[in-house]
Amino acid sequence: MKVTEVRVYGKTLPKVGDYSMSSARVGDPDSTIVEVVTDTDHVGWGEVCMTGPMAQVSHAASVRADLTLAAPRLVGLDPRQIGVVWQAMSAAIYGGVAAKSALDIACWDLLGKATDLRVCDLLGGPLSNPVPTYHVIGIGTPEEAAVEAIRLQDAGHTKLQLKAGGRRVEADIAAAHAVADVVRPGTDWSVDTNMGWTTDQAIRFSNACRGLAFAMEQPCATYADLEAIKPSISHPLLLDESATDLATISRAIGSGLANGFGMKLTRIGGISAMRAVRDLCLATRVPTSFDDSWGGDIISAACNHVGSTMDPRYSRGAWTSAGYQQGHYDDVNGVRIIDGMVPIPAGGPGLGIVIPEGCFGEPLAVYAS
Repeated sequence: MKVTEVRVYGKTLPKVGDYSMSSARVGDPDSTIVEVVTDTDHVGWGEVCMTGPMAQVSHAASVRADLTLAAPRLVGLDPRQIGVVWQAMSAAIYGGVAAKSALDIACWDLLGKATDLRVCDLLGGPLSNPVPTYHVIGIGTPEEAAVEAIRLQDAGHTKLQLKAGGRRVEADIAAAHAVADVVRPGTDWSVDTNMGWTTDQAIRFSNACRGLAFAMEQPCATYADLEAIKPSISHPLLLDESATDLATISRAIGSGLANGFGMKLTRIGGISAMRAVRDLCLATRVPTSFDDSWGGDIISAACNHVGSTMDPRYSRGAWTSAGYQQGHYDDVNGVRIIDGMVPIPAGGPGLGIVIPEGCFGEPLAVYAS
């Protein structure tokens, strides 16, 4: 099997309702999709979708610029040899992790199709199916947060994430207490600030919420900030935006800084890199989630497949934006939330997503020999 072409598409994902966090309200994200074509009947699909303006190093235009360097290096390679593919991409561009991640996901999709196996089977087999997912409670009044928490639990969600930051910390404290009042036994929840607090605000928040059983996710901007607040907070600390690579993740575990992670596949390096993070977290018994910043059925399926292979005792779930946007690429097998859970897509081997011809219109770019 050899790669003959790499096609790049753009797709706007119309959003449903409001999705707000400390830095911004999410608009209609612009997703980048890659189609890796081979000299067989098989094609592989990958996706990366950056929401903006957000606290992330890439955006749609930068991803597509990075693909101009990384994508041509796949042409002529065997996509099943994913390590060789990574070497070729790394020789072409330093950085560009989001673009490389989309291509990595497409190669895993192809490997599954070539071997007639699902991606989760290639990763060792699913330990849970369906996979739990968490749902966001956006920034709002305490009353709004409590009503939304009740609604989500009524819909079957047992994992909730309350957004905070970008306003007076007293408002966040009130919202956290309001959610705590309605959280039911068996529901896990966290407060995610997306780097939105100062160190002083994070410590004040934790002290004011002492005794409430939630975790704090990325309350401050830098790794050094998190180290500074750790001795003074009374809640478990989850790293998200600061968990940028395997070395940093290993350091955070070894030092005792991280009690868990909110990982993004396309920030860390796609399925290949997330497999290593999964194994490290499993070996050290540190919980992690399997998420991405946004995206359609392709990236959601990738998160779902990897997330299904984690020991459920240490899984924080696999997030999908399916509940926040309109439509699917695959109307039959597209990723869906059912009673707070996400079944593994059943459209066949690989990612299990079947993309209809012409789904994304004409490609923005085509790279061939």
